[in-house]
Amino acid sequence: MDREQRLARKLEDNLKVLEGELGVGVSFDILARRLNIAGRDAALLGVDGLVNDAVLTNILRTMLRLKREDLTPDAMRSLFQEGIPHIEVNAVTTYGAVIDQVLSGPVVLLVDGLDTAFAIDVRTYPARSPQEPQLERVLRGSRDGFVETLVFNTALIRRRIRDPRLRVERFQVGRRSKTDVVLVYLQDVANPKLVAQVRDQLKEIQVDAIPMAEKSVEEYLQSRPAQWWNPFPLVRYTERPDVAAVHLFEGHLVILVDTSPSAMILPVTFFHHIQHAEEYREDVSVGTYLRLIRFLGIMLAWVGPPLWVALVLSKDLLPPAWQFLGPKKPGTVPLPLQFFIGEMVLDLVRLALIHTPEPVSTALGFIGTVLLGQIAAEVGLLASETVLYVALAALGGFATPSMEFAMAVRLMRLLLLVATAFFRIWGVAVLFFLQFVFLGFTRSFGVPYLWPLIPPDWGAFKAVTLRLPTPARHVRPSILKPKEKKTSRRRG
Repeated sequence: MDREQRLARKLEDNLKVLEGELGVGVSFDILARRLNIAGRDAALLGVDGLVNDAVLTNILRTMLRLKREDLTPDAMRSLFQEGIPHIEVNAVTTYGAVIDQVLSGPVVLLVDGLDTAFAIDVRTYPARSPQEPQLERVLRGSRDGFVETLVFNTALIRRRIRDPRLRVERFQVGRRSKTDVVLVYLQDVANPKLVAQVRDQLKEIQVDAIPMAEKSVEEYLQSRPAQWWNPFPLVRYTERPDVAAVHLFEGHLVILVDTSPSAMILPVTFFHHIQHAEEYREDVSVGTYLRLIRFLGIMLAWVGPPLWVALVLSKDLLPPAWQFLGPKKPGTVPLPLQFFIGEMVLDLVRLALIHTPEPVSTALGFIGTVLLGQIAAEVGLLASETVLYVALAALGGFATPSMEFAMAVRLMRLLLLVATAFFRIWGVAVLFFLQFVFLGFTRSFGVPYLWPLIPPDWGAFKAVTLRLPTPARHVRPSILKPKEKKTSRRRG
């Protein structure tokens, strides 16, 4: 079948082609209903489960009352403008367009004698109600979050940004999946070159399907192999519509993918991954304190265990005041290997908790994190200090708002442990410096990853390290090159 071939005027010819392509009679959920509208034979094609039966029944009730004399000589225009009592009605003229519409959810009405069909959008997707995201909870604030239905997610953003210049561009990605992907941005704020770049990249994606939704899209946007193997996330994911709205106001772009509750924010820097909505729900001083504690926890998770092991293994280089470092009971396993064992056990517990039913996950977590560590220390396999520092590093990882960034930090910590095992203090120092240099050369859609530290921007650096009052945050990040640089104008 040629997808670009126009529909025939005979209803039976159209049904013969479309029923064969859609699998009517083979797939139980593909429905074909024959009707008679105003004396003309007609047929409805749709997918069971994606159609709002109540709305469709009301539409059909009105249409079936039409009589032959109700139609003007221009039957198509009359039926399209007057006969279908629904707002979302589109005319489709090719077989490919009809198939795409049916499989997307709308029902398609075909009428004998017309070479144009009518796509009536009465779809309703299975959806859960918006709930607070599990990974981004706040003590005080909104409790709604993105869901798996795209139109719900765009509505949650529209509710927070009632600006006519908010643009929500839709694309279909996947030759077979036809997955809806939308690009969201503020037209008078976002960098037009960045918008054009991302738009072109979305259009150029050629693939059968994107079963992993936003993650698959991210990997296509990051087309260079070096970006694929970079453990540090070059985009930020969020399930909170308020977080997405804040980034849109700053000049970022947001990508939403149907069937996924996560929004992709781009471009981002290192510091975007260590900020959390909870900080902006607290007082300025408390929010600043929380942000600094979180940053300290991330650095502890990154270099804490490797640095401690390096200092213990290089005690001969330390001054007398630092000679207290080191386990009192070293254990039967070499110290670097103890940390590797602790890290592997921690990862096993985490994976087990993901696949464990919720009623028993608490007990499993207690067994994995407390009993195993205590028993390992008592039998002499691990030193008590090893268990302590592995636990502190885990806490620092869990305090990181971005799960993807926390996993990257975890991988960097393991590499530092390997360097420490072979080269001691010099290994951890040189490798950490190389990791810092690597981040300095990393870019997220043209934005330096370590900005505003590299290149330096004191005003922006103060804004990302301290929780500034909202009235003081009236300038958008300059690195994004926004069309409108200020968020508000002072009076007077």
